[in-house]
Amino acid sequence: MGTGKSIVGKELGRRLRRRFADLDAVIVKSSGKSVAEIFAEQGEKKFRRLERAALAKTAKNKGLVVALGGGALIDKRNLALVEKTGILVKLTCSRRELVRRLKPSRFTRPILAQGNLDDRVRALLKERRNAHGEARVTISTTRRSTAAVAAAIARRLA
Repeated sequence: MGTGKSIVGKELGRRLRRRFADLDAVIVKSSGKSVAEIFAEQGEKKFRRLERAALAKTAKNKGLVVALGGGALIDKRNLALVEKTGILVKLTCSRRELVRRLKPSRFTRPILAQGNLDDRVRALLKERRNAHGEARVTISTTRRSTAAVAAAIARRLA
């Protein structure tokens, strides 16, 4: 969360001449509710089920660049599906930079709404550290433009 998956994914899709899909947007469209509404009304478990179903549907499309939600790969089934059907690219970012980026949207992101933001980001980074499998490309977005990150990914995938 906050590494730039959506904006970098959109730019990468443009550079590679491929369609782009944001998994959270797919969930919102199919459910008719925002991510925050799903969390508030039905909880994280329901959101994760919707996320798994959206990923399974999205993975059937060839040639997409897909931005996954920050916690999507905690579910080993999702990770296995991504590794089977696509190329995993992992974006990283320093904790300090993540806190700076996430501060303005803190209360629209249900996982960040409670407690100290820095502590919450630290806990999420620890929880998700090993959830991303063997990414073919890992790149830091700290102090890098969207265009620079997308260009670096495109070069590594070529």
